[in-house]
Amino acid sequence: MTKRTMLLMRAAVAAGAALVLAGCSGNDGETTRRATGYVEAAEVHLAARIPGRVEAVLVVEGDRVDKGTVVARLSTAELDLALERARAERQQAEAQLRLLRQGARPEEIRQAEAQLSAARAEQAAAAADLTAAEADEARFIRLVERRAGSEKQRDDARARRAQAEARARAAAERVEAAAAALDRLRAGARAEEIDAARARLAAADAQIASLEHDRTEATLLAPLTGVVGGRLVEPGELLAAGMPVATLVDLDRAWINAYVEEPLVPSLRLGESVTVVTDGGDRLTGAVAFVSPRAEFTPRNVQTSDERARLVYRVRINVDNREGILKPGMPVEVVWQSGSQPPA
Repeated sequence: MTKRTMLLMRAAVAAGAALVLAGCSGNDGETTRRATGYVEAAEVHLAARIPGRVEAVLVVEGDRVDKGTVVARLSTAELDLALERARAERQQAEAQLRLLRQGARPEEIRQAEAQLSAARAEQAAAAADLTAAEADEARFIRLVERRAGSEKQRDDARARRAQAEARARAAAERVEAAAAALDRLRAGARAEEIDAARARLAAADAQIASLEHDRTEATLLAPLTGVVGGRLVEPGELLAAGMPVATLVDLDRAWINAYVEEPLVPSLRLGESVTVVTDGGDRLTGAVAFVSPRAEFTPRNVQTSDERARLVYRVRINVDNREGILKPGMPVEVVWQSGSQPPA
């Protein structure tokens, strides 16, 4: 081989190497970097906060729902009955408080005065009966002592005297109760009675508010815009509080967990723009949101054992997935240029 031929061959090898390097670097000298990643998305379990029977489920798997969309309804029949009772109790408590605040009417005072007068008249009659009964008992005791009367007559007189005493005591108690009732009417309600009536009214209001809140909870609304990942109950089922009825997946704000080898980590900066490429060729723009400070082994869902044995850093890539191209668990490739600057 001549010297000229050797020079020509060296020139050809150098030209080929330059072409290879051009495929890995940009025109400005930046180098293309790649890492494997998998799509993740927030998954929300929509649960019933109150127990109840499922009345309707308005979605199926795969439906796209907006935030606030009705997903399911629970029966409110028992809550409606409880609300009616609570409202009736509130009306009663309100009427009682109103009466206490207004005080007694003149006719109520006149009626109480009449009851007191009747009780006093009854007391006077009972006292007269007692005096007579005591006199009879004393007379028959003397007759028995003189052997002029029978013991049965004495015992009967003693029983009549005991009965008269009981009637007199009862009459005195009725006079005392009637007088106290009249005094209360004349004085008006005590502060303690008004406070107790206010407390009963407040308790009724709290019960109504609680039942009305539970009634709104019987309508289950989507907490976010997303896709129904699972319909977990059917109409007619009885749910306990906290039992999920559907699963919603927030695909709009899906992200990528990419696993980057240690030598490439310095080429990534927070906020840096990257390209996410699916196996089908779709390309989306993302941004670096998080770089783990700790190394870990490559996840098990990586294909080969050699790759799983490597230490990598997890990098989160946020993407705009409102078109729904990315699905949870989908493998993707993350591509970026080393040395590129974060977007302004």
